[in-house]
Amino acid sequence: MTAFIKPHAAELFHQNFVSNAKKFGNSFQISEPSENLLRVAMMQSSWMMEQITTADVAQENGQAVSVGDNSLYTGRALEGRFRNPTKLNGSVYELCETDSCASINYDKMSLLINSGSGTQDEFNQKMSDFFSRAFTLDMLKIGFNGQYSALDTKPNENPKGEDVNKGWHAIAHEFNAGSQVITKPATIGETGDFKHLDALASFLINELIPEGFREDPRLVVMVGAELAATERLKLFNGAASPSDRASAQMLNSSVAGRFAFVPPFMPGRRLAVTTLDNLHIYTQKSTRVFKAGFNEDKKLYEHSYLRQEGYALGDGFMYAAMDENALTLKDS
Repeated sequence: MTAFIKPHAAELFHQNFVSNAKKFGNSFQISEPSENLLRVAMMQSSWMMEQITTADVAQENGQAVSVGDNSLYTGRALEGRFRNPTKLNGSVYELCETDSCASINYDKMSLLINSGSGTQDEFNQKMSDFFSRAFTLDMLKIGFNGQYSALDTKPNENPKGEDVNKGWHAIAHEFNAGSQVITKPATIGETGDFKHLDALASFLINELIPEGFREDPRLVVMVGAELAATERLKLFNGAASPSDRASAQMLNSSVAGRFAFVPPFMPGRRLAVTTLDNLHIYTQKSTRVFKAGFNEDKKLYEHSYLRQEGYALGDGFMYAAMDENALTLKDS
């Protein structure tokens, strides 16, 4: 087992341009070129991570910057050149200490090594894929569910990272006095305030998204799993022909004429409209510290990733949502 673990740790050092691994023991801080490579690798580990904005910033707090909006920047003026000032509507961000650690016990490592060809390269790849995926999914969990940053987090009480950091929805709650998130109780169903998802999504777009953004082709509808399941069940129950069933199966791909999908870990009754690149994750430069090694006392291989990290909205007005706590499903 050790014959695989030590070379894997050495490969991590080599990949991250660390010239003297012994100086740091099992811990190392990666170089700036490798920070960019790491960000690319984590983005590629998930379809959604490839679409959202991940960036390095110099300061621990500040304002998110997303240059420009969908205002009209072309025209004429009676005197001089036509101009329309660029707007900056980004939310405020605050980075905080974020520590990720995942481990694999000895028995599972033995199965992992013997399940394939048993080569060092295969072991390295499987371990790297596992840890990258685990940490990436955590970033999405916190982005959709984070409410605040506690000094001492309690994962048993907050399994989706509610106390790790403020996620995108919590940030939207505070942006512009909460104008972009509906918290007033509402119902969805045949006799509800909104008959179906299309009606609710259209309301969010037409009432909360500024006019210049409403026809933006990048807008997507993010549907909570419970809402999607309920709507599909209604369509399947009423499907009288194969074409009706096909329409039911296509539900999650289009809502209110926009591309729609069920994001991982988003609360089941939440509905949100935004562009995916409007969802930002920031990491402070030169704060990434990794540790990898086998803990002989616990018989665990541990891989940890420490950094200063936070979330933001590039443009707060480009996010509109119905809060999950305000929406009630009506059967009839």
